[in-house]
Amino acid sequence: MISYIRGTLAFFEEDKVVVDVGGVGYGIYMSGQDMSRLGPAGTEVRIHTYLNVKEDAMQLYGFLTRDALQVFRLLISVSGIGPKGGLGILSALTPDDLRFAVMAGDVKAISAAPGIGKKTAEKLILELKDKLHLEDALEHAAGETESTGVPGHMGDVQNDAVQALVALGYGSTEALKAVRQVEWNNEMEAEDLLKQALKYMTF
Repeated sequence: MISYIRGTLAFFEEDKVVVDVGGVGYGIYMSGQDMSRLGPAGTEVRIHTYLNVKEDAMQLYGFLTRDALQVFRLLISVSGIGPKGGLGILSALTPDDLRFAVMAGDVKAISAAPGIGKKTAEKLILELKDKLHLEDALEHAAGETESTGVPGHMGDVQNDAVQALVALGYGSTEALKAVRQVEWNNEMEAEDLLKQALKYMTF
């Protein structure tokens, strides 16, 4: 089992990167989102990996965070979703966006991923709704700002603002994205956050 690979980013290919580890180049398939966050060739990287073993090949799938890897494992546990399908979903949605889409039953957001149809998206929601939790997404958002002194109630305020946007008719996933784009301050309440988030929303 290869848990992660640490080495020098050698070069990019269309759907994977090659990382040089002690003179050996490891080809690692990654989502478009993660690939866009890597530095240029020559950068030192550490990539969390999943080894997919088939009769005719062994393929490494990589992620920048353990959270993304764990979500990927859940995705491929759904019948009909293979590693490439799981990676496609994580190219279209971040792990937290996916959590929110699953909790909200947002079939449209999930089926926008390449190779994922409406029926597969509905099945994914049904099978993962008890395994992916919205609270994790909100905790991640709060955790990202802990070092700047943001209060712990940020997640509650965000949740209230998201629910208000949904009540106004906006899409669930888009609502969460908009709320998370707002620059937070410790005086902000849900109403203030809602007003700011509306600037990022379009029907």
